[in-house]
Amino acid sequence: MAFKKIVVAGGGVLGSQIALQTAYWGYDVTIWLRSESSIGRCQPKLDKFEQQYLEAIEGMKGAESANDPAWCAGLADFDTFDADECAARARKAHDGMKLELDLAKAVADADLVIESMAEVADQKADFFKKVAPLMPEKTIIVTNSSSLLPSQFTKDTGRPDRYLALHFANSIWKHNVTEVMVQSETSDASFQAVLEFARGIHMQPLPVKKEKAGYLLNSQLVPWMLSGLDLLANGISDPESIDKAWTSGTGAPKGPFQVFDTVGLTTAMNIVDQYQKVPGIVTPLLRKMMLPYNFKGMKAVLQKYIDEGKLGMAAGEGFYKYDENGDIIR
Repeated sequence: MAFKKIVVAGGGVLGSQIALQTAYWGYDVTIWLRSESSIGRCQPKLDKFEQQYLEAIEGMKGAESANDPAWCAGLADFDTFDADECAARARKAHDGMKLELDLAKAVADADLVIESMAEVADQKADFFKKVAPLMPEKTIIVTNSSSLLPSQFTKDTGRPDRYLALHFANSIWKHNVTEVMVQSETSDASFQAVLEFARGIHMQPLPVKKEKAGYLLNSQLVPWMLSGLDLLANGISDPESIDKAWTSGTGAPKGPFQVFDTVGLTTAMNIVDQYQKVPGIVTPLLRKMMLPYNFKGMKAVLQKYIDEGKLGMAAGEGFYKYDENGDIIR
């Protein structure tokens, strides 16, 4: 099945990126948003990501190979890279983006609907129930949820065979990996169609053939992030020192608090809630390792930052302060 019309439900940090990346590769893209205020929050994100695309394309001119750190595999093939053509494509994707408040109008004739809303189960369930009778028979729907199992919402979608998970990493034009995960009722045709779509927007699709909380990436990433947050919650050290211990000790580009700022502290709070409340979200061994974690303290730390409007990089400040380019202000 060849997709043409794509609808992204939610214009947050990842929703905006998914929409822009999809439009960049020539698909007809609409972002569905719940309110006028949502449009006011989404448009600046699209503007920012367009600028980051253009800066990335400019930086790619100096790449010596596809393995060069400056190369963004989500934006071009190395052998056929044309910077001017890529820049024009980025501008066209941004300028042609459609923002829609009418859900029925948004999903009319949609081939694929990508749910990319906040990690709040009730809100996701409500969306799936509302959109189910509005989608054409052909439509496949996927969730970009990072911490909730797709099977939690299978009945709500009204199309269990055409429903699965498609999970993106942040900065998807650079970190161009997607995890495509089935739930028990997903048809192979739907699975293969979503894998093909991911390739069509220059992602590297990683098949997850059995439902697993956290997929491949977050099964490894989230416990690491919570370990860093636990050190702060218990007064062991400060965010910058904890990050420095990790980046200096491993050579990794970012520490846990820089990652928290990237995904947003509201998402971080939702993740902490999920790991605290849902015993099956981690393996029994990992659950045993995490029992001493100060979840109450973690939530208190995050809530303080959220109450102060320090929501992460997108807000200009989280655990760190950021300039307009998303660089940390030292």
